[in-house]
Amino acid sequence: MEPLPNPPRIPRTQDFEMSAAAKYLPHYTVEDYQHWEGDWELWNGIPISMSPSPFGKHQMVLVNLVSELRLALRSVNCDATALCEIDWVIAEDTVVRPDAVVVCGPPPSGHVKTKPAIVAEIVSPSTADRDRIHKKTLYHESGVGVYLILDPETESVDAYRYAATGFQTLNASPEWTLPLCDDCEIQLDPTSFFKR
Repeated sequence: MEPLPNPPRIPRTQDFEMSAAAKYLPHYTVEDYQHWEGDWELWNGIPISMSPSPFGKHQMVLVNLVSELRLALRSVNCDATALCEIDWVIAEDTVVRPDAVVVCGPPPSGHVKTKPAIVAEIVSPSTADRDRIHKKTLYHESGVGVYLILDPETESVDAYRYAATGFQTLNASPEWTLPLCDDCEIQLDPTSFFKR
């Protein structure tokens, strides 16, 4: 089966009356996903092919981001863990692999199965729509506290904080204060993500 290159938000089965074409789409689960080779995500039962491994600038930004998150967590003695490239099981038929997450508590022994406090994606030309539109919707619907979208080419960060009505944009400032687990807050300087 050829996966969709930029999937639209796919309503769950109970949200619509299935068309004839939708009836024939396979519906995979986390159990199926765990046996696949290669890099995939699973969105509402539909396999989504991941982009090839990112290039140097993307990797540099990812290393900087996770390093800054870890330093910020340690500086306030927060019981949370910054991780990169780990599967987050959102539902039995939905698994994504964000570039970075912050989860409350110790690192999971397997996939992340709890809602992360922070999710970050680093965009590339091939993932920009997926990250800025589709994943933004998915992460809001999943209750993510903070969503960061980093663009290595423009050295910019779009930052969103959860609100019931939709993600609210965080104001651009030299430093952000981000609430995390229980009463924990961290300080982040978004310009530090792009330093060489």
